Amino acid sequence: MRFTYYACCFFFLSFFSIKSFSQETLPIYQDYLSDNVFLVHPSAAGIGNSSKLRFTARQQWAGIPNAPALQTVSFHTRFNEYSNAGYGLVLFNDKNGFHSQLGVQGTYAYHLPLSDGRLFNQLSFGLAFTFVQNQSDQRTFTGDRAIAAIIESTSYYNADFSVAYHLGGLSSYFTVKNLLLTAKNNLNVQEPLDLRNYIFSAGYYFGEELFVQFEPSIMMQFREGTGERIADVNIKAYKTFSQTQLWAALSYRQSFDTNAIQNARYVSPIVGINYQNWMFSYTYTNQMNETVLTNSGFHQVSVGVNLWTREQRAAACPNINSAFGGF
Repeated sequence: MRFTYYACCFFFLSFFSIKSFSQETLPIYQDYLSDNVFLVHPSAAGIGNSSKLRFTARQQWAGIPNAPALQTVSFHTRFNEYSNAGYGLVLFNDKNGFHSQLGVQGTYAYHLPLSDGRLFNQLSFGLAFTFVQNQSDQRTFTGDRAIAAIIESTSYYNADFSVAYHLGGLSSYFTVKNLLLTAKNNLNVQEPLDLRNYIFSAGYYFGEELFVQFEPSIMMQFREGTGERIADVNIKAYKTFSQTQLWAALSYRQSFDTNAIQNARYVSPIVGINYQNWMFSYTYTNQMNETVLTNSGFHQVSVGVNLWTREQRAAACPNINSAFGGF
């Protein structure tokens, strides 16, 4: 079956439970598996033993003109070596055909130690505020004189609240996104106002004495306005050689919804390497449904660097202790 460009856009918007000009603040993909949990959970700001700078670039439906694309830059750290408070910043550019949104998110987090240092035990809280500028480029529209060939724009703001708990190799997060629900856009008065999204994720890192270390994890989402449920099941493996750590992950995502077009299934293999303070990863996502828009899949590259590394903080998961030192 042949899909036109506008049908492609419609499918994309439907899958992510958004309508034109009502996109969720920042789309949630498998970025968090590339040591980038902060993109999803604000309580991860400054949570580890190093400051983290990350760049991501995602391209969907390769070969299709004006296909969705997303770029992010994120940074988070502690205020100083002895502080329990952290902060972070995210810049993102999310474009889908004629619609795009530029956003900036600032985060404050506080980490409460609950142990004497022999075993990592910590409760964390995070609060993030986001400002988004939406833009509709109508200059390429043709055939309808009622549509002016102009660029329309509007803006909104929102907030996320997050809690995290770590105990040794256990990591867990709970985040409520889009608390303020102010994303009503003058470009589309019919858009849904309730964009609230509840996200829970948990994982466990084990096998420090084994040849290869493993970290199984899950992530579940519930979108209040649409009732959509999304589940990720992941497995990640690590192997360290001197100053190099190789790792690979496999993620399976299932969407559950009354709308059949949204009951999508995706599998995402991820490969990565950590060399000294640098991180590089590549993610390929393939849709497993019988009817797909393209066989080219989705491609994402992540590059990161760890800065100002502190000493490792007792026995903990890789999200807390970076494999190697930073600058």
